[in-house]
Formats: sequence, structure tokens, C-alpha cells
Amino acid sequence: MYGTIARLKVSRDNLEKLRELSEEQMTRNVPGSRAAHVLVPDERDDEAYLVVFFEDKASYQRNADNPSQHEDYLKMRALLDADPEWIDGEWWSWEMSG
Repeated sequence: MYGTIARLKVSRDNLEKLRELSEEQMTRNVPGSRAAHVLVPDERDDEAYLVVFFEDKASYQRNADNPSQHEDYLKMRALLDADPEWIDGEWWSWEMSG
């Protein structure tokens, strides 16, 4: 799998708006997309972390190059206090037993 992590600087005032926007954007059918999650840290009032999974790097890149994805990004960026910090790469995962 391939994807990204983004550190988002977002005020608590805009957090619910970000959730609503994300839910709306996730209804789009994006070939190769697998999942997206947001972590809202307990002890950081102005941050959230977005993680996105694609089946491979090619699928991720096609989405990144899609003009509608850029429109989605601009809507998200309008809710943030700063540009996101992105880290792209290959995801490894293991199932937990227990």
C-alpha cells in the first residue's frame, strides 16, 4: 500500500467543519483508494493528523494529479491555519492478535 500522512494545523472551531467536508469528499469514487483516517490528539488543541491509503503509488499519484482532488484540497486548506505538512510513502501493516 501507498499513501500519506498530513499534519494539519486546525482550530477547534474549524474541526467539525473539517469533519463534514471530509465526509463529503470521501463519497467520491477514487480508483485505488482504500481508506482515510483522521487522528485528533487529546492534548493538542490545534492539530489533527490525516492518513490516507491507496493500493499503490500509481493510484496515489493519479489522484494527486486529478484537478478535482486539487479543488478538494483548496476547500480543506481554507479551514486550516497553515499549509499541511505531508509525508508520502509506502505503508506496511500487520494484523494484531488478541
